[in-house]
Amino acid sequence: MSDIDQQLCQEVLELDGSIRFAALVNDLGSIVASEYRKGQIPLLTKEMSELSAAQSILRMGSRRTLEVYLGKTIYAFALYEKIRRAVIPLNGNFIFMVSFDVESEHEPIILQKIIPLLKKSGLLS
Repeated sequence: MSDIDQQLCQEVLELDGSIRFAALVNDLGSIVASEYRKGQIPLLTKEMSELSAAQSILRMGSRRTLEVYLGKTIYAFALYEKIRRAVIPLNGNFIFMVSFDVESEHEPIILQKIIPLLKKSGLLS
């Protein structure tokens, strides 16, 4: 885990008060950096977070097979009873995972705040 990756996760958390968690996941499905919102109690253990990250890498890989027909995946989204969660594909088959409070309006945060920051960081073309 590099300080730069950790700093990026912290910067994402600072973009909006409804962001609960931010993580950078490598192409093998391992979390290389993550941050929780200050005072946030995680809903998943570290082991469950790693499993979720690995599953997200696999799902994103299957989405990429259809991009020839549908266009590039911008982000994938899941609404759970307790949180909202998005996965953003990055350069080099990495992904960025972010979760939000369940009542948040996630789409403008992703499109207008998170994606521009990821592009500025060089992780997203």
